[in-house]
Amino acid sequence: MSAESLYVKYGGFGKVNRIVMAFYDKLLDSDEIGPYFDDIDMPRMIDHQTKFIASLLGGPAAFTDEQLGNAHARLAVTHGHFDELKVILQSTLSEHGVTSDDSALVLNAIEARRAVIVKE
Repeated sequence: MSAESLYVKYGGFGKVNRIVMAFYDKLLDSDEIGPYFDDIDMPRMIDHQTKFIASLLGGPAAFTDEQLGNAHARLAVTHGHFDELKVILQSTLSEHGVTSDDSALVLNAIEARRAVIVKE
């Protein structure tokens, strides 16, 4: 199944937005990851993340590695934080009806950007 059809398969921007909102509810509850968002404009963050996840599914938005690197440069994201984020995302995708195969595609796309986001 192509990435573009995944975006359509899972209901487009509205469904992706609901997944991302649930994802951030979980991230904010994380003792390790939650503090990253203490002083963040969450509606803006959710909008950006929705566009990012939508782009991974073949949606209309696109993000370069340079943009991702710049957005995360000052955050000191560790491999442990990145791993926890992936576990939370996988759980959230599953809870919203994303199949394990389709979830793996999203997680692999995120993993491909680890070196851009994690600067240990």
